[in-house]
Amino acid sequence: MTTATDSAPRNNLLKRMFIRLGVLPFFLGIALIVFALLSDKFLTVQNLVNVGRQSVYLILVSLGQMLVLISGGFDLSVGTVIALASVVSASVMVAMAPVFPDAVWLAIAIGALAGFGSALVVGGINGIGVAVFGVSPFIMTLGVSSVGAGLALFLTGGVPVSGLPYAFGNVFGFGRLWGVPVPVIAAAFCVLAMWVLMARTRLGAQIYAVGGNIKAAHLSAINTRRTLMIAYILCSLIAALTGLLLTARVETGEANLGGTIALESIAACVIAGVSLRGGLGRVETVVLGGFFIILVQNGMNLAQVSSYMQMVLLGALLILAVIFDQLRYRMIMSGR
Repeated sequence: MTTATDSAPRNNLLKRMFIRLGVLPFFLGIALIVFALLSDKFLTVQNLVNVGRQSVYLILVSLGQMLVLISGGFDLSVGTVIALASVVSASVMVAMAPVFPDAVWLAIAIGALAGFGSALVVGGINGIGVAVFGVSPFIMTLGVSSVGAGLALFLTGGVPVSGLPYAFGNVFGFGRLWGVPVPVIAAAFCVLAMWVLMARTRLGAQIYAVGGNIKAAHLSAINTRRTLMIAYILCSLIAALTGLLLTARVETGEANLGGTIALESIAACVIAGVSLRGGLGRVETVVLGGFFIILVQNGMNLAQVSSYMQMVLLGALLILAVIFDQLRYRMIMSGR
């Protein structure tokens, strides 16, 4: 028979786990049990490998979203950056291919640089609005998202950009290196770089400090404006990389890429324990959070849940994650 004395250490352990990792371990365990019962294909090696491959793009965007969330803001324009980078890079590649018929990789490189350039502009505008003029991140990134989406549609007339160099899609969309898909390698490199940035560099510590208490960070001689600018620019550049990889995957420049990824990336981060108030978050749990969102979508597909109900369930998941984030914040504050 379990006594109150026996259950106290267990409750303390669960509480410490919840404060440190958020709701992700609990949500992940529930999802594995529920979808394994609903479909016998869910826990197969082939399906889990497929989920891992599909989650690469959300993981990348979530890493950038994590930066701005830790800094005390968030970025609703990541989906637009993906679309804009896709359209701009594809258009430039198609234009440059006839100019450099014997140097296709030069045309691809110029197109990729153009895509990153468009992201640099978007990230810079977001950073200036939030850091210099003090505009709410919600209003700033929502407005930029609308402008960017309209610009992407204007550049293409709503028609996908086709005729990209074959080598681009063959390598970055479907290519493998040492048997590992190139997008997975790109994501692994970004995860490692982000972990080093946040855990081992002064800039990472400054981003945590700004998100934790921007006034205290300013009094500690941290250039808060520069730190916020870098966070938003890096977020946009990572989204642009995602846009390039998706463009290579579909082999066309699409103005509607990344439509729901802003919501999904925020959900992945919050579920992974990144606080909406800033100052809290870990790279490794965000990677698992991105994997979890795709895992849930995959499980709902195997369970034949309609696309409309999937939107309802993912929205409910985000609401639950925000509620638990509030509870977690109160636990942290009460423990101080």
